[in-house]
Amino acid sequence: MTWYREDVEELTAEDCWDLLGPAGTGRLAVVVDGEPEIFPVNYAVDEGTVVLRSGKGTKTAGALSGASVAFEVDGRDASAGRAWSVVLKGHAQDVPPGHELMNALELPLFPWQAGRKDTFLRILPAAVTGRRFSVLEPEAWDSTAAPGRRTPGGSARWLATDPGEP
Repeated sequence: MTWYREDVEELTAEDCWDLLGPAGTGRLAVVVDGEPEIFPVNYAVDEGTVVLRSGKGTKTAGALSGASVAFEVDGRDASAGRAWSVVLKGHAQDVPPGHELMNALELPLFPWQAGRKDTFLRILPAAVTGRRFSVLEPEAWDSTAAPGRRTPGGSARWLATDPGEP
C-alpha cells in the first residue's frame, strides 16, 4: 500500500543541511548496554557536522562508545500544512582541547538544563536523509465505524494493550 507515500518528498543532502542550519533542539539516539536510548539535545551545525554540548553521563558515554549514533530533527510549517524530518547517522567524537574546542565554545549552544555542560561532541555524519510531507487534518483519521481509530486508507490502527502483542 503506497497511499501514504504519494506526497512524500525525499530531501537532498543540501536541503537537509538547510533545515538543520538554525541551531535548535534534536534527538540523539545511542546504544547503551545493548539497548537504544534517545535524548533531547541542543545542537549547532558546524562545517558539515552537528555539535552538541552536554555533561558527562549516559548520553555522552553512549555517544563516545564507538558505536554508530543517529541524530534526528523535525519541524512543521503550519501555514503550508507541511512537516519535515531529517536524520543523520554516523559516529560521535569528543571535540578536542585547543582551537577546535575554542571554536565550539563560540557556537550558539545553550543547554536547557542547569549543571556542568563542559563536554562538546561532534557527530560526523556518514549519511544524511530527510523527507517533507503534508500534514493531514485530524478529521482525516475518523470513520463512522471507529471514530478516531482509522487510517485514511480505512484499516484499523493497531492499539497495543499488551507490550508483548505483535
